[in-house]
Amino acid sequence: MSASVFWCNGDFFEGRLLPVATNDRGLCHGLGVFETVLAIDGELPSFDLHCLRMSAGAKRLGLGHESVLVLGGVLSRAIDELLELRGLTQGRARLRISLSAGSGDLRTLSPGSDTLLWITAERASEPPESVSLVTASFPRNERSPLAGIKCLAYAENLVALDEARRVGADELLFYNTRGELCEATTSNVFLVRAGKIFTPSLSSGCLPGTMRERVLDFCRLLEWDLVEEELLRGDVEACDAAFVTSAIRGVVPVSKIDGRTLPECPGEIGGILKAARF
Repeated sequence: MSASVFWCNGDFFEGRLLPVATNDRGLCHGLGVFETVLAIDGELPSFDLHCLRMSAGAKRLGLGHESVLVLGGVLSRAIDELLELRGLTQGRARLRISLSAGSGDLRTLSPGSDTLLWITAERASEPPESVSLVTASFPRNERSPLAGIKCLAYAENLVALDEARRVGADELLFYNTRGELCEATTSNVFLVRAGKIFTPSLSSGCLPGTMRERVLDFCRLLEWDLVEEELLRGDVEACDAAFVTSAIRGVVPVSKIDGRTLPECPGEIGGILKAARF
């Protein structure tokens, strides 16, 4: 098969045309969820976390809460075959699993009979050495019904990435409507100060990142002083260092926030995080 092969609803297809209905509510209105999954040498280190989050998001959008979990084994086998067909069983690969609502009454949150579940795969680049952040010109709405969901309605994030590009940064840093630190455009944020690690609680409206969860578990295992709490702009301005986390990039140091240069995480924290393979 060609390099454009993908999996959809149990079958493999060649080409770049998804068999989607023109009135699919995911296509037309963003009603659906997706996950971006890292494969390393054909292995999926966080696949269970992705399935759990995708199922939770699907439940909140009325698309069924058990389907992704039930299909976990099917998806895992499909991914194995897709990676083989694409020649991506060695090195880093980026998989996207998408679930669209299909057609249906716009006043009802329920899956249509033509709902689509599909997987694409491509080569993933190496993570950057560091990223720079600039405060967003608009807030995250922690009270939005979409807060914390990895939703197909992703235009706000694309607007944010474009804003970051135009000001010479990698990502925007978001605060919510209460003025609390939330997240970066495509990653979760951690601050380091006086040997402690801080990250916004989920009540901030941030995405419950799979790599965020893994880092939290890692820090607890090492009995590091880690705090999930409400963080304000002053906490960001006072931090000694910072890093971001995402499924594809892992843990990446922040080099600048709003033009302020930050050193890498100091001491044991920096050394272990840099050496750890997440």
